[in-house]
Amino acid sequence: MALKSIQYKQHTFNISYEIVNPDASVDVIILHGWGSNKNLMKQSFAPFMSGFRHIYVDLPGFGNSTCSTALTTEDVARIVELLMAQINASKDIILGHSFGGKVALLLNPKMLVLVASAGIYREKSLKVKTKIFLFKTLKIFGFSKFRSLFVADDAKALSEYMYQTFKNVVNEDFAQMFQSYKGKALLFWGKDDTATPLSSAHKIEALVEDAQLEVYAGDHYFFMKNAEDISQKIEKIFLETLGK
Repeated sequence: MALKSIQYKQHTFNISYEIVNPDASVDVIILHGWGSNKNLMKQSFAPFMSGFRHIYVDLPGFGNSTCSTALTTEDVARIVELLMAQINASKDIILGHSFGGKVALLLNPKMLVLVASAGIYREKSLKVKTKIFLFKTLKIFGFSKFRSLFVADDAKALSEYMYQTFKNVVNEDFAQMFQSYKGKALLFWGKDDTATPLSSAHKIEALVEDAQLEVYAGDHYFFMKNAEDISQKIEKIFLETLGK
């Protein structure tokens, strides 16, 4: 594991990362989802794609990376970009799972690999809308200490900075940004994903000009059992794009 200090908007972020196959000439940046860390992604993908230099990153506030202020997804992408500049990493391939998919999109790589990516807005259910209304009402009367009863499971154990970040990023609609992406996009999805449902994958496939969707059995973490097949497809299609 390595650590770089990144200066961004008058704050210092200590960003943890790890490099696998350091002598390879093609870079694949691998970004985890919300609430996860680089070790999960490394466990899945490090045994494969031996011809690529893997760069696993703990996003700000996760794993061994620090976060001292509330961020947006755009902020996270810029921090990762500054890290990439420090370690001389290129934007050949960027793979992002869930929240990491939105970060990957904003980095505008030559090849974008979206693994159960977030970014397609879904209307909140009546149950969720009711919880939000009740929490806001209680907050007015000074009962914000009951926050844990109302927030999403992904946010319950977060620091105040990360909770504000979660609120900033959870409802973003990236439809226009998906439509603006002009590189090659590979979409990998779990058929039974409830966090980022398969309907989101079909919407992204329709929005991105050059997109290819592969669906696997499994849920939001389907890739952990299918990393070898996903890796082979990434290698094959990346090599094909070099010949165009």
